Amino acid sequence: MSILSRVFFVIVCLVISKTTCRSQNIDVQLVKKHLYTLADDEMEGRKAGTPGIEKAAQYIEGEFQKLGLKTFQDADNYRQSFEKEGLELFNVVGVLEGKEKKDEFVVVSAHYDHLGILKAVNGDSIANGADDDASGVTAVLTLAKYFKDKDNNARSIVFVAFTAEEKGLWGSNYFGTQVNPDEIVAGINIEMIGKDSKFGPKTAFLTGFERSDFGEIIQKNLKGTDYKLFPDPYKEFQLFYRSDNASLARLGIPAHTFSTCPIDKDVYYHTVDDEVETLDVGTITETIRAIAVGTRSIIDGSTTPSRL
Repeated sequence: MSILSRVFFVIVCLVISKTTCRSQNIDVQLVKKHLYTLADDEMEGRKAGTPGIEKAAQYIEGEFQKLGLKTFQDADNYRQSFEKEGLELFNVVGVLEGKEKKDEFVVVSAHYDHLGILKAVNGDSIANGADDDASGVTAVLTLAKYFKDKDNNARSIVFVAFTAEEKGLWGSNYFGTQVNPDEIVAGINIEMIGKDSKFGPKTAFLTGFERSDFGEIIQKNLKGTDYKLFPDPYKEFQLFYRSDNASLARLGIPAHTFSTCPIDKDVYYHTVDDEVETLDVGTITETIRAIAVGTRSIIDGSTTPSRL
């Protein structure tokens, strides 16, 4: 290679690094593995209190164990168990301890439950919940591996798969009763990231954008990439209050939800047709990469979002 060619190659590499999210070690095949497993018929729609959600919990636990994550609050296992309305329920929680600021926590979450078995449509009665919210749990598991591999998180990261969100945020509400909110710097919740947002490819929106400077921090970190974050455009749907971020936000924690869902046009929402075939694995992968890049200054301790 000539000197001129080498210079050209370096310039091209620099341009690419500035126009794409730099978390390229987030592997699309790993994303696909998690998504297809969690939304498989074997999970029977992951309804809280059923054998199907038990299978999903075991899968998540297995992934946390592979990564060597610690248990939450020195528990004997990854389950945070509680009972409500006669159901034995459990969040699945793993912790990646921080380096310099291990007593400051960032929660990365999604709900792993869905609706279970519904009235059959064209012979299919399993509400697989591929977008809602196997896509979000896929992000949590993928980010857990990403940050574990980087091994430079200043703050401790608490990875949570919440149960019974569909029942009314039961899992995250219980989680909120078990923590000291002053120790939690931010809540990064992920819900329905399997379709391009109304803003187009490589975009997402953040619920409650105006309630803290969390979103502005993400936007600043994404500058120079080809991914953009926007405020929630669906004010009429009150999405800030309808996902698990709300349980932490009530405690004053700057907790928001990332989503790409075009909810006003999503005909598969809460139906048996919310299948992996309706999603774009590339969109999920790009969004996970953007979350990794966008939250890096919160994870590394150089920025702290304002309290709600």
